[in-house]
Amino acid sequence: MHLADLCERLDDRLRTADFADLDASANGLQVGPARARTRDDIDGTDGIEGKSVEHVAFAVDAAVETTERAAEAGAELLVTHHGLVWGGLSRITGREYRRIAALVENDLALYVSHLPLDAHPTLGNAAGLADLLDLGDREPFGALGPEHIGTRGTAHEAFSPSDLATVLDRELDTGAQDVRVLDFGPEEIAEVAIVTGSGVDWLDEAVDAGADALVTGEGKQQVYYEAKEAGIHVFLAGHYATETFGVRSLAVLADEWGIETTVLDAPTGL
Repeated sequence: MHLADLCERLDDRLRTADFADLDASANGLQVGPARARTRDDIDGTDGIEGKSVEHVAFAVDAAVETTERAAEAGAELLVTHHGLVWGGLSRITGREYRRIAALVENDLALYVSHLPLDAHPTLGNAAGLADLLDLGDREPFGALGPEHIGTRGTAHEAFSPSDLATVLDRELDTGAQDVRVLDFGPEEIAEVAIVTGSGVDWLDEAVDAGADALVTGEGKQQVYYEAKEAGIHVFLAGHYATETFGVRSLAVLADEWGIETTVLDAPTGL
């Protein structure tokens, strides 16, 4: 499959354009050859616009390590949740240079999906975590402008705080770090709100929605007393650990499109 075609498919499925004014990440093709405008442009050239992609690697983070591992696996494209461009690049030096050089030297393109992949109702990170917890009656959660980047749902069988922590500890790749729990809510957890990664800014929305618990990746100092005063549990399961679902879902999708895939696990414990 041509790189341009694959990027277009991903952009369409993830609604990348709808997040252009909401996300600091430059979503879509971040590093790689120019996008051909038409099929004639692609077929009429042997140049870089017609780059073919037969093998795609997927990872949470774009880093030298994941780039080198993708190249070793034989991939032509690396798809990540966290990319290299956040609000533009003023200089390509130091860390940015090393990361981009690793891609260019290995003839490896980089496609990124940040908030679009958090938000997607079936492929996204929040959706995957809700699947893990077997939540039903789901509704969009985590308002960000006109979009939502999380989900809220009802557990088929209520969790105790310790049971929910056990599930997260057992099923998530936390890098051997324990899930942290701010245990300030009810004895039984039925209503669960999810924003993966760094989601404690949506605590008030979780309270207003009647959630018993907010599940996210990492916390901030102020959330301790905010949760305590509101009487809600907060589960901090790790930024990386809560955001592995989306890239794995995209790997399954690419496999269905007939592309060879490799998923690269590189847990940070954070």
